[in-house]
Amino acid sequence: MLINQDFAQSETKSPVKRRLGLVGNANQSTDKENNHSEFNQAVKLLQETIVKIEGAYAPATIRAYRADFNDFINFCNDRNTNALPAQPRLVVEYICKLTGSGRSSASIRRALCGLSAIHRLNRFEDSTKDPDVILEMRRMHRKLGRSSSQAGSINADTLDKLLLVTDDSIRGIRDRALLLVAYDTLCRRSELVSLQVKDVKINIKNSIETSSILLRKSKTDQDSTGRWLHLSQRAHLALAEWMKKLPEGHEYLMVGIDRGARISRSSLNSGQVNRIYKRIAKNAGLDKLVIEGISGHSMQVGAAQDLLNSGASMPFIMQRGRWSKTDTVMRYIEHGGRAD
Repeated sequence: MLINQDFAQSETKSPVKRRLGLVGNANQSTDKENNHSEFNQAVKLLQETIVKIEGAYAPATIRAYRADFNDFINFCNDRNTNALPAQPRLVVEYICKLTGSGRSSASIRRALCGLSAIHRLNRFEDSTKDPDVILEMRRMHRKLGRSSSQAGSINADTLDKLLLVTDDSIRGIRDRALLLVAYDTLCRRSELVSLQVKDVKINIKNSIETSSILLRKSKTDQDSTGRWLHLSQRAHLALAEWMKKLPEGHEYLMVGIDRGARISRSSLNSGQVNRIYKRIAKNAGLDKLVIEGISGHSMQVGAAQDLLNSGASMPFIMQRGRWSKTDTVMRYIEHGGRAD
């Protein structure tokens, strides 16, 4: 037997209630459309800004701006609020969210720096300069501190231990060249992966063969004037061995290798340099804490420390590492980390 209430219609609304319901639904629909429109507009402005600054900022800086501001756009969208321009109260809430998310104070400062830059580049008022935002950043620093993790160093002694575990496989040959070129040139990881095959020049002096590589552009060479980086004979031999393995027509020196030992056509990503160093260090049996401290800048740190210990002058070290500030380089050499 059928039960009537299973098929009963809801009570018919009065004309007034029906009109109110329709208006309410229309308002909700309009709000959703507006929020969606604001979200799309913020995403569009971000994309246009990224295109506009291409070539004017370092690739790593552009990647950070894009990633951090996309996160901020999603944060604002969840709160049905526009991200561009952002209201100071939303920026304060965002800092609170980041503070409780486990991110470091340096990472949060980077996110605020990107947020500020995107606003200024679009000629919006910079909400990160609001007094409430500044106060919240002070609270964040009091809670998390200002220090950031520093890169451990890979000096000559550690480098020798890493080289001992590189075999004669295609990956081992690539890794040897990567390690020795990075140490000799003091290249930042972004510089290292940008080196090109066509820019390697062979030098012969007193019957001894070495190599030089043209660094076309670096973070401290925004005008792309270029700089020749000279390799020791040991690095030259490792690089020459690796270049023999590269297929003809390859553009980049430092490229990836898949599990089938096939060489990639594209260059390594900057983030892969760190992982390669850590993998080799693990194979070399280095202490776990040492491995954790290794980053893509560790080779630059270690080489600079070795130069200082050998009696090299500060101007010489700055010239080798392509640095411009003495105090920054000293902090970098003493404590590790990044120096620009």
